[in-house]
Amino acid sequence: MSAATRTAHFSRYTFDFLRQLKGQNNRPWFQRNKGRYVSDVRDPVLRFIAAAGPGLKKISPHFVADASPTGGSMMRIYRDIRFSKDKTPYKAGVGVHFRHARGGEGASPAFYLRIEPDNSAVGGGIWRPEPRALARIRDAIAAHPKQWALATSGREFRSACGMGGESSHRPPRGYDPAHPFIEDIKRKDFAVSTGFSDAQVCGSDFMAAFLDVLRISAPFMKFLTEALGLPF
Repeated sequence: MSAATRTAHFSRYTFDFLRQLKGQNNRPWFQRNKGRYVSDVRDPVLRFIAAAGPGLKKISPHFVADASPTGGSMMRIYRDIRFSKDKTPYKAGVGVHFRHARGGEGASPAFYLRIEPDNSAVGGGIWRPEPRALARIRDAIAAHPKQWALATSGREFRSACGMGGESSHRPPRGYDPAHPFIEDIKRKDFAVSTGFSDAQVCGSDFMAAFLDVLRISAPFMKFLTEALGLPF
């Protein structure tokens, strides 16, 4: 295990800030505490992204760990409130998407990390793919059930990764209702995650645990990625 995987990247100050942000969640408070955001949240996340890069490349050379402060793997802390009834300006946690080098935002699977008090998680997949991408994934499951089973039915995968998201109430048109994986074909989202406590995220072995989840979910990610015509 390298030194990078034995470093504690996050601390209680990360979670203290995010808890207070959730309780305050207004621009004046954030501006007064922006220095804390930079030192206790943003910079640790960017350092984690940079440190995760070599391990991510060993899992797949096609997914990107970009530690740029803007436009990189770290998602904005600011919420898009233009069409939302909830006008609170900031997210309750920090999201990181390790996207495919050839995929646009939301157009291809991504590994992800969420740092949020009592709700941190690591996982991967594709959330609410657009209709053509959704059809390609469903077609791949229907045509290659053995490969899908190998990607999703292993003991290690099932014990470590929970699949979330929404499903259609009825089988999509054109698919056999008796298909052995019809419940997966009915899915609208294809994403798995593993939850972590605040203490685990702050531990010196969190990087190793993070990369282990990516390794376990790699066959699932490979199936989705190749279903969309992208290399894994």
